[in-house]
Amino acid sequence: MLYEFKSKATGTVVMTGEVAERLLAIVGKAPGRTGIFTIEQMGPAIAALQAAVDQEKATSAPAVPDTPEDPDQQAADGRRPISLAQRAWPLIDMLRSAQAADKVVTWGV
Repeated sequence: MLYEFKSKATGTVVMTGEVAERLLAIVGKAPGRTGIFTIEQMGPAIAALQAAVDQEKATSAPAVPDTPEDPDQQAADGRRPISLAQRAWPLIDMLRSAQAADKVVTWGV
């Protein structure tokens, strides 16, 4: 399942269900076929996402060199893990832009 976040102030952000539902849980939104971030909800949502990103950064292992041959940066299947910061950034950016333009953000499955 894919979630598609939209706003008249920005482009569209598409996420897999697992990622979108994790981010929605962080901001206190129930996952569902459709939903909305009102302008009033955007500030607290941005703050919650940023706090979760900061917490992950504080509790993760120290950074290691960013080289493809570095086995410490690769998951068991050979791919590099994707951080919460990388997953949350598109939504955080969208919420900030929409908030600045006084436009809502909606989502649909």
